[in-house]
Amino acid sequence: MRVGPLKLKLQLVCGEAFALGPGKADLLDAIERDGSISAAGRTLGMSYRRTWILVDEMNRCFTDRLVETLTGGGRQRGARLTETGRTVLAAYRQLEEQSARSLDGECYRVLAELVRNEPLAAKATGDI
Repeated sequence: MRVGPLKLKLQLVCGEAFALGPGKADLLDAIERDGSISAAGRTLGMSYRRTWILVDEMNRCFTDRLVETLTGGGRQRGARLTETGRTVLAAYRQLEEQSARSLDGECYRVLAELVRNEPLAAKATGDI
């Protein structure tokens, strides 16, 4: 999320992997809405393979799976968020909202006033 010169990007880390961030949260939203991992990927402009890799990584990073696939005949095909998946997504979205509220604070005002709109031109080599 970008507001003025500040960009907030919340990421949960699991070892060397990112368990959850803005893109993965959007993917969870799309899976919940579309009822399918591949459809969610198409909605977000991701390849089938990339979408499945991200879902697998999220499922491996949390104590319980966030997404479950539905197989079998009839209407039980596709994917959905587990209860843990819905809980994680809701908590992440609340954390984003809390972080966005920090933009009303003094610290943000000070930084926003002191940062330039564009960087100065680089100096020639050796002028540092």
